[in-house]
Amino acid sequence: MSSATHDEKGRPIVAITGLGVVTSLGQGKDDNWAALTAGTSGIRRISRFPVEGLRTTVAGAVDFIELDEFSAPALTETLAVMAGEEALAQAGMPTSDTFPGPLFIAVPPVELEWRQRLALFEAGKAGEGWHRMLDGAQHGDWVEMYRTFSFAGIEERVADRFGTQGAPISLTTACASGATSIQLGVEAIRRGDCETALCLAADGSVHPETVVRFSLLSALSAQNDPPEKASKPFSKNRDGFVVAEGGGAFVLESLEHARARGAEVLAIVKGCGERADDFHRTRSKPDGSSIIGVFRDALKDADLTEADIDYVNAHGTATPENDKMEYLALAAVFGDALAAIPVSSNKSMIGHTITAAGAVEAVFSVLSLRTGRLPPTINYDEPDPTIPLDVVPHVARDVPIRTVMSNSFGFGGQNVALIFAAEPF
Repeated sequence: MSSATHDEKGRPIVAITGLGVVTSLGQGKDDNWAALTAGTSGIRRISRFPVEGLRTTVAGAVDFIELDEFSAPALTETLAVMAGEEALAQAGMPTSDTFPGPLFIAVPPVELEWRQRLALFEAGKAGEGWHRMLDGAQHGDWVEMYRTFSFAGIEERVADRFGTQGAPISLTTACASGATSIQLGVEAIRRGDCETALCLAADGSVHPETVVRFSLLSALSAQNDPPEKASKPFSKNRDGFVVAEGGGAFVLESLEHARARGAEVLAIVKGCGERADDFHRTRSKPDGSSIIGVFRDALKDADLTEADIDYVNAHGTATPENDKMEYLALAAVFGDALAAIPVSSNKSMIGHTITAAGAVEAVFSVLSLRTGRLPPTINYDEPDPTIPLDVVPHVARDVPIRTVMSNSFGFGGQNVALIFAAEPF
């Protein structure tokens, strides 16, 4: 069954009516899109904390936002609100207090940072180390610290800020989290649970422990000079990703609801695919079966064939294993047709925004649909002969397209693919 507002399976078609984004390139879609399609890098030497002695000294930090008291949760919340406000404004909805649907929000794991740990330690009088911190926690007014670092704190405050309905759904599926937030919104609308959903993802976690931990996993690029050349997706000399910050937001509605209120439909979410590995806590299965399955699931969900995909916004982290795995999975699914499909990586310019990546790059995927312009993969100076992709090297390309597949793969094998299409399709 299908109609003007339902797909071939009889499900409500899910429309996108609002987009918001913040990255190291700037605040808002206009600034980000202009910089991204110009091949501008937002990756710089870290200035937020000392980097002497660190293997990696660069990041895509959002340094243009001033906070009274900096912490990763506080910046994450600010990025989520900024992106959400922009998306709601574009959708023609109030930017506070009265959103008529649920909130699905992807946020990074929250833990006390060194500044807060030291404050607790200094307030303690008894014991040493951890015991002194616990003693300090029992004395003094720590209400604001608790609110900032408590589990579910970010999502509750964001839900209050926008007035979303029901309990906010907070999630983390590692680096696929932003895409998962969109997928959950799509599924809720298709089930008839709601007519509209606010899907957010944000990550403000460029701090010393993040850099050190990912360095210990040998995941980060150590090619620090110059910073803007550090991220090299699909290149032979790639050596790791660049950690970054950002926020992405989607306002989703059933197409029927969007048309009834006269909203502009930016694109539709045509299909979603999600699978998880059971192989390793950071690595994907060597045979790529989960990623291959995700691509096929997304195509099946969208009622499309491989020949229908015009462009792939790659996960493209610039880690040796991930880039090779993404290519092999694409080749397994698309076969000979892959040679004619452009596959580029936003991370070459904005770095890897971790929890936010799936949503941030989904925003850029929709902007490609809207403008017919494909962002380039910069720093592609040494092509990898084992990854023969058309990565849109160095310079943006103007190509009218009707569909985009946006890929997100997380540590531990959390894999999501989203397919966006122009409307009407």
